[in-house]
Amino acid sequence: MNFLSLYKRRFLYNIKKKINIDLDRSSKNLSLEKLFIKYRSDKASFWTKKNNGHGYTKFYLKHLKKIKYKKLNILEIGSYAGASAAAFSKFFPNSKITCLDINISNFKYVSKKINVFGLDSTKIKNVKYFFKIMNITYDTEYFDIIIDDGSHKQDDILYTLNFFFRSLKSNGFYIIEDYRMMNFFKHLRVSGEPKVDKLIKYINKKKRFNSAILDLNFQKEMHKRVKTITYFKGLRKISNIVFFKIS
Repeated sequence: MNFLSLYKRRFLYNIKKKINIDLDRSSKNLSLEKLFIKYRSDKASFWTKKNNGHGYTKFYLKHLKKIKYKKLNILEIGSYAGASAAAFSKFFPNSKITCLDINISNFKYVSKKINVFGLDSTKIKNVKYFFKIMNITYDTEYFDIIIDDGSHKQDDILYTLNFFFRSLKSNGFYIIEDYRMMNFFKHLRVSGEPKVDKLIKYINKKKRFNSAILDLNFQKEMHKRVKTITYFKGLRKISNIVFFKIS
Protein backbone atom coordinates (compact mmCIF):
# COMPACT_ATOMS: atom_id res chain seq x y z
CA MET A 1 0.00 0.00 0.00
CA ASN A 2 1.68 3.23 -1.18
CA PHE A 3 1.26 6.78 0.10
CA LEU A 4 -0.91 7.90 -2.83
CA SER A 5 -3.38 5.09 -2.27
CA LEU A 6 -3.67 5.95 1.43
CA TYR A 7 -4.06 9.64 0.56
CA LYS A 8 -6.79 8.85 -1.99
CA ARG A 9 -8.67 6.74 0.54
CA ARG A 10 -8.36 9.47 3.16
CA PHE A 11 -9.76 11.94 0.62
CA LEU A 12 -12.71 9.63 -0.13
CA TYR A 13 -13.28 9.17 3.61
CA ASN A 14 -13.38 12.94 4.14
CA ILE A 15 -15.89 13.64 1.37
CA LYS A 16 -18.13 10.64 1.99
CA LYS A 17 -21.41 11.38 3.74
CA LYS A 18 -21.63 9.45 7.01
CA ILE A 19 -24.24 8.58 9.61
CA ASN A 20 -23.78 10.61 12.78
CA ILE A 21 -24.56 8.05 15.47
CA ASP A 22 -24.30 10.68 18.21
CA LEU A 23 -27.74 11.83 17.05
CA ASP A 24 -29.21 8.35 17.45
CA ARG A 25 -30.92 8.23 20.85
CA SER A 26 -32.73 4.94 20.13
CA SER A 27 -29.52 2.95 20.71
CA LYS A 28 -28.99 4.11 24.29
CA ASN A 29 -30.41 1.07 26.11
CA LEU A 30 -29.89 -1.63 23.49
CA SER A 31 -27.97 -4.82 24.32
CA LEU A 32 -24.60 -5.40 22.70
CA GLU A 33 -26.11 -8.05 20.41
CA LYS A 34 -28.82 -5.66 19.24
CA LEU A 35 -26.22 -2.94 18.70
CA PHE A 36 -24.12 -5.26 16.55
CA ILE A 37 -27.24 -6.13 14.55
CA LYS A 38 -28.40 -2.51 14.27
CA TYR A 39 -25.08 -1.34 12.84
CA ARG A 40 -24.66 -4.57 10.82
CA SER A 41 -21.55 -5.99 12.44
CA ASP A 42 -20.75 -9.63 11.72
CA LYS A 43 -19.81 -10.04 15.39
CA ALA A 44 -23.54 -10.63 16.00
CA SER A 45 -25.33 -13.97 15.62
CA PHE A 46 -26.63 -12.72 12.27
CA TRP A 47 -25.98 -9.51 10.35
CA THR A 48 -28.25 -9.86 7.34
CA LYS A 49 -31.31 -11.99 6.71
CA LYS A 50 -29.24 -14.31 4.53
CA ASN A 51 -25.97 -14.31 6.46
CA ASN A 52 -25.13 -15.66 9.89
CA GLY A 53 -22.61 -13.72 11.91
CA HIS A 54 -19.76 -15.06 14.00
CA GLY A 55 -21.75 -15.06 17.25
CA TYR A 56 -19.09 -13.36 19.36
CA THR A 57 -21.41 -11.21 21.49
CA LYS A 58 -21.61 -13.56 24.49
CA PHE A 59 -17.83 -13.86 24.61
CA TYR A 60 -17.38 -10.09 24.63
CA LEU A 61 -19.97 -9.79 27.37
CA LYS A 62 -18.29 -12.51 29.43
CA HIS A 63 -15.05 -10.52 29.54
CA LEU A 64 -16.08 -6.88 29.20
CA LYS A 65 -19.51 -6.43 30.77
CA LYS A 66 -18.01 -5.58 34.18
CA ILE A 67 -16.07 -2.66 32.74
CA LYS A 68 -18.93 -1.31 30.61
CA TYR A 69 -19.10 2.08 32.39
CA LYS A 70 -15.37 2.69 32.82
CA LYS A 71 -13.47 5.26 30.78
CA LEU A 72 -11.69 3.00 28.32
CA ASN A 73 -9.40 3.54 25.37
CA ILE A 74 -10.31 0.89 22.81
CA LEU A 75 -8.28 0.18 19.67
CA GLU A 76 -9.89 -1.73 16.82
CA ILE A 77 -7.62 -2.88 14.00
CA GLY A 78 -9.54 -3.72 10.84
CA SER A 79 -12.69 -1.64 11.26
CA TYR A 80 -13.93 -1.73 7.66
CA ALA A 81 -17.20 0.31 7.63
CA GLY A 82 -17.09 1.00 11.37
CA ALA A 83 -20.06 -1.19 12.34
CA SER A 84 -18.57 -2.74 15.46
CA ALA A 85 -16.91 0.56 16.44
CA ALA A 86 -20.34 2.20 16.32
CA ALA A 87 -21.79 -0.59 18.48
CA PHE A 88 -18.94 -0.40 21.00
CA SER A 89 -19.24 3.40 21.24
CA LYS A 90 -22.86 2.93 22.36
CA PHE A 91 -22.21 -0.06 24.63
CA PHE A 92 -19.27 1.63 26.38
CA PRO A 93 -20.81 5.08 26.98
CA ASN A 94 -17.73 6.62 28.63
CA SER A 95 -15.09 5.25 26.27
CA LYS A 96 -13.21 6.31 23.15
CA ILE A 97 -12.72 4.09 20.11
CA THR A 98 -9.69 4.35 17.83
CA CYS A 99 -10.06 2.62 14.47
CA LEU A 100 -7.27 1.55 12.13
CA ASP A 101 -7.92 0.27 8.64
CA ILE A 102 -5.96 0.19 5.42
CA ASN A 103 -9.04 1.38 3.50
CA ILE A 104 -11.09 3.92 5.46
CA SER A 105 -13.09 4.93 2.37
CA ASN A 106 -15.60 2.22 3.43
CA PHE A 107 -16.29 3.94 6.77
CA LYS A 108 -19.92 5.05 7.06
CA TYR A 109 -20.35 6.10 10.71
CA VAL A 110 -19.12 9.17 12.55
CA SER A 111 -19.03 10.04 16.26
CA LYS A 112 -17.13 12.33 18.60
CA LYS A 113 -16.10 9.16 20.42
CA ILE A 114 -14.57 7.49 17.34
CA ASN A 115 -11.23 8.42 15.73
CA VAL A 116 -10.33 6.86 12.40
CA PHE A 117 -6.84 6.39 10.94
CA GLY A 118 -6.04 4.99 7.52
CA LEU A 119 -2.85 2.96 7.75
CA ASP A 120 -1.33 -0.48 7.45
CA SER A 121 -0.87 -1.69 11.02
CA THR A 122 1.70 -4.29 9.93
CA LYS A 123 4.24 -1.67 8.77
CA ILE A 124 6.48 -0.26 11.50
CA LYS A 125 6.81 3.17 9.83
CA ASN A 126 3.03 3.56 9.78
CA VAL A 127 2.73 2.39 13.38
CA LYS A 128 5.39 4.83 14.59
CA TYR A 129 3.59 7.64 12.76
CA PHE A 130 0.33 6.61 14.43
CA PHE A 131 1.89 6.65 17.90
CA LYS A 132 3.35 10.08 17.15
CA ILE A 133 -0.09 11.43 16.22
CA MET A 134 -1.53 9.90 19.38
CA ASN A 135 1.26 11.61 21.36
CA ILE A 136 2.34 8.37 22.99
CA THR A 137 5.51 6.32 22.78
CA TYR A 138 5.97 2.83 21.39
CA ASP A 139 5.67 1.20 24.83
CA THR A 140 3.19 3.56 26.53
CA GLU A 141 0.47 1.56 28.27
CA TYR A 142 -2.44 3.44 26.74
CA PHE A 143 -5.16 1.07 25.52
CA ASP A 144 -7.49 -0.94 27.74
CA ILE A 145 -8.73 -3.15 24.91
CA ILE A 146 -7.14 -3.98 21.57
CA ILE A 147 -9.15 -5.92 18.99
CA ASP A 148 -7.43 -7.38 15.93
CA ASP A 149 -10.04 -8.00 13.25
CA GLY A 150 -7.70 -7.21 10.38
CA SER A 151 -6.54 -9.23 7.39
CA HIS A 152 -6.37 -12.57 9.31
CA LYS A 153 -3.11 -13.36 7.54
CA GLN A 154 -0.71 -15.21 9.79
CA ASP A 155 2.16 -12.73 9.49
CA ASP A 156 -0.14 -9.70 9.75
CA ILE A 157 -1.56 -10.99 13.03
CA LEU A 158 1.92 -11.55 14.44
CA TYR A 159 3.30 -8.19 13.26
CA THR A 160 0.30 -6.39 14.71
CA LEU A 161 0.68 -8.24 18.01
CA ASN A 162 4.37 -7.34 18.07
CA PHE A 163 3.72 -3.64 17.44
CA PHE A 164 0.74 -3.07 19.74
CA PHE A 165 0.98 -5.53 22.64
CA ARG A 166 3.21 -3.19 24.67
CA SER A 167 0.62 -0.42 24.50
CA LEU A 168 -1.87 -2.40 26.61
CA LYS A 169 -2.61 -1.23 30.14
CA SER A 170 -2.55 -3.58 33.11
CA ASN A 171 -5.73 -5.67 33.32
CA GLY A 172 -6.32 -4.99 29.62
CA PHE A 173 -7.37 -7.37 26.87
CA TYR A 174 -5.74 -8.24 23.56
CA ILE A 175 -8.39 -9.90 21.38
CA ILE A 176 -7.88 -11.67 18.06
CA GLU A 177 -10.93 -12.52 16.00
CA ASP A 178 -11.16 -15.31 13.41
CA TYR A 179 -7.69 -16.43 14.42
CA ARG A 180 -8.03 -19.93 12.95
CA MET A 181 -9.00 -18.69 9.50
CA MET A 182 -5.45 -19.37 8.35
CA ASN A 183 -6.01 -23.05 9.17
CA PHE A 184 -8.70 -23.20 6.49
CA PHE A 185 -7.17 -20.96 3.81
CA LYS A 186 -3.67 -21.76 2.64
CA HIS A 187 -3.00 -18.28 1.20
CA LEU A 188 -3.23 -16.80 4.71
CA ARG A 189 -0.40 -18.95 6.07
CA VAL A 190 3.30 -18.13 6.32
CA SER A 191 5.75 -20.98 6.66
CA GLY A 192 8.08 -20.89 9.63
CA GLU A 193 5.75 -18.83 11.81
CA PRO A 194 3.46 -20.22 14.52
CA LYS A 195 -0.28 -20.29 13.88
CA VAL A 196 -2.27 -18.51 16.56
CA ASP A 197 -3.61 -21.73 18.07
CA LYS A 198 0.02 -22.86 18.50
CA LEU A 199 0.93 -19.43 19.89
CA ILE A 200 -1.79 -19.82 22.52
CA LYS A 201 -0.27 -23.11 23.67
CA TYR A 202 3.25 -21.68 23.76
CA ILE A 203 2.20 -18.67 25.84
CA ASN A 204 0.09 -20.80 28.20
CA LYS A 205 3.05 -23.08 28.84
CA LYS A 206 5.54 -20.18 28.86
CA LYS A 207 7.44 -22.01 26.19
CA ARG A 208 9.85 -20.42 23.71
CA PHE A 209 9.24 -20.88 19.99
CA ASN A 210 10.87 -20.07 16.66
CA SER A 211 9.66 -16.90 14.97
CA ALA A 212 11.25 -14.26 12.78
CA ILE A 213 8.53 -11.80 13.86
CA LEU A 214 8.18 -12.38 17.60
CA ASP A 215 11.71 -12.45 19.00
CA LEU A 216 12.74 -13.97 22.33
CA ASN A 217 12.50 -10.66 24.21
CA PHE A 218 8.93 -10.22 23.04
CA GLN A 219 8.11 -13.80 23.98
CA LYS A 220 9.48 -13.23 27.47
CA GLU A 221 7.30 -10.14 27.79
CA MET A 222 4.21 -12.08 26.78
CA HIS A 223 5.08 -14.88 29.22
CA LYS A 224 5.39 -12.26 31.95
CA ARG A 225 2.34 -10.10 31.19
CA VAL A 226 -0.30 -12.54 29.95
CA LYS A 227 -2.39 -13.57 32.94
CA THR A 228 -5.02 -15.78 31.29
CA ILE A 229 -5.94 -16.90 27.79
CA THR A 230 -9.50 -17.88 26.93
CA TYR A 231 -10.64 -18.92 23.47
CA PHE A 232 -14.02 -19.77 22.03
CA LYS A 233 -15.70 -21.25 18.97
CA GLY A 234 -18.33 -19.06 17.31
CA LEU A 235 -21.20 -19.99 15.03
CA ARG A 236 -19.40 -20.40 11.73
CA LYS A 237 -16.65 -22.76 10.66
CA ILE A 238 -14.13 -19.92 10.58
CA SER A 239 -15.39 -18.25 13.78
CA ASN A 240 -12.80 -18.40 16.56
CA ILE A 241 -11.91 -15.68 19.05
CA VAL A 242 -9.21 -15.47 21.72
CA PHE A 243 -8.87 -13.12 24.71
CA PHE A 244 -5.43 -12.49 26.21
CA LYS A 245 -5.92 -10.94 29.67
CA ILE A 246 -2.96 -8.83 30.73
CA SER A 247 -1.75 -8.70 34.34
